[in-house]
Amino acid sequence: MTDFTRVVFLFFLAFSAWAAPCTNPGKRRAWHTFSNNEKLDYINAELCLMKKPASLGLPGAKTRFDEFQAIHQLQAYATHFVGAFLPFHRALLAAHETALRNECSYTGYQPYWYEQRDAGKFKSSIIFDATYGFGGDGSGAKGCITTGPFANYTNALGPAYQNTDHCIDRRINDMMSQSSSQREVDACLAKKDWISAWNCIEAMPHAGGHAGVGGQMQNGVSSPGDPLFYLHHTWLDKIWWDWQAKDRTKRVAEMGGTNIAPDNSPGFPPRPASIPRPTGADGDPGTTTTLNHVLNMYGNAPNRTIGEVMDIQGNVLCYEYVEPSS
Repeated sequence: MTDFTRVVFLFFLAFSAWAAPCTNPGKRRAWHTFSNNEKLDYINAELCLMKKPASLGLPGAKTRFDEFQAIHQLQAYATHFVGAFLPFHRALLAAHETALRNECSYTGYQPYWYEQRDAGKFKSSIIFDATYGFGGDGSGAKGCITTGPFANYTNALGPAYQNTDHCIDRRINDMMSQSSSQREVDACLAKKDWISAWNCIEAMPHAGGHAGVGGQMQNGVSSPGDPLFYLHHTWLDKIWWDWQAKDRTKRVAEMGGTNIAPDNSPGFPPRPASIPRPTGADGDPGTTTTLNHVLNMYGNAPNRTIGEVMDIQGNVLCYEYVEPSS
């Protein structure tokens, strides 16, 4: 074998390994199926991100946890009420999961909150347990959480587009949590096309978790300041994948919708003049979302196109959702 042939051969092997499809997917499981030790492992990994100093120079961010929140805050109006809504959050979840595993020695995968199990009764959910969960409801005028592992965390980003030191706040609302019901999930899974499915998921199931938890979670810009954000959006990602899997070949390539969010969108604080209104997106030639649309991770992970994250078991992502037995 000549030197040139050897180089070509090694390049081919390296490229093949990089581009190989997913063969051993990580298993994303429901939080209520975790053992207490598994719950603590995940919580401790999140606390690890909260202790690591920020390193990317993103506005206001003081910790690695803040830097993932910044991805969301810096482009909220470009990632909600647009076709990129679900793909963007899928990419953000993958970046966060990778950081937990690579930077904080977490050996599991991103859990999801099986919200239909708790719909209409969030206040009694085990996810708010003070010892093996995320702490309980907020209290006092500011609604700060006072129990659980995240009670003493000072969040530097938010509310909304502000960058101020504040607590993680919650105002749990059982009535609002009814939007996370199985009925609402089933309605979305029954949709026959991408536009209808995306709009359905971004509406009721999406609103159920955010408004049901309230406080920071209900803020459309800075909601990742509450660690529950990641379990809620992983559940939404599961709903999207369950819909895609019904006609996988077609639905991992089906994209569309506007890429310019309207101002004064419901659930969003007014956009300050310092935040320019989006006029499009990298990779999209016009105002319609395409598979070439670039999802910006602001240095926390490689930027991805929507096309690269459409299949959770493709060349970029490699995980599956485990259905809970109850």
